[in-house]
Amino acid sequence: MRIATREIHSVSDALVNAKLAFALYDSRVWAEGLLVFYDVFKHLEQRVPHDFLPPELHRTAQFEHDLRFYLGEQWLERHTPKPEVRAYLRHLQEIEQENANLLLAYVYHLYMGLLSGGQILQKRRSLGRRINPFRSANERPAEDAAVTTFEEHSIYELKQRLRKIVDDFGARLDDETRQRMLDESRKVFELNNTIIRTVEGVGSANMRIVSDQ
Repeated sequence: MRIATREIHSVSDALVNAKLAFALYDSRVWAEGLLVFYDVFKHLEQRVPHDFLPPELHRTAQFEHDLRFYLGEQWLERHTPKPEVRAYLRHLQEIEQENANLLLAYVYHLYMGLLSGGQILQKRRSLGRRINPFRSANERPAEDAAVTTFEEHSIYELKQRLRKIVDDFGARLDDETRQRMLDESRKVFELNNTIIRTVEGVGSANMRIVSDQ
């Protein structure tokens, strides 16, 4: 799965890095990035059995915690997923009807991304906020990062567990299903890139930042 997605994964990394330049210093960009992925993670956690998606990896509550911090207590009441996010969710529903096991491709790539690149992004953002020359003297240096924080489990252990789940499942697949899994692995990054491209950080109806940020 890693080999099959290497090329499009590189494209996705480039898009994320392009947004990173703004997210380092602008909480609106960071919050909008969280917002476009919130419904995707929530959908998976509601639909995928714990055998494939252990509860310790679940992030819905953490997304909601961070989004309350950045967008205010009533953010969920104002939230309407973007068209691109709705298209992502429709695709997840379609492949679930075809073969629910194909959702494991999305679990693997999205959660490994959170456990790998997500950790790097958060560390760079924390550093960027500390050294930002344009930061207000009254701006709080602390920031909420519940989505990327796994306090009771090591990142290494979580990665190993997720890899084992995928490897054990993959060993039981026939050639046709294995190919479909690889197809969906590439589709994960195509859909991720589509929603990442919508992240601008300004002018969104769902992006009313709390006054003291």
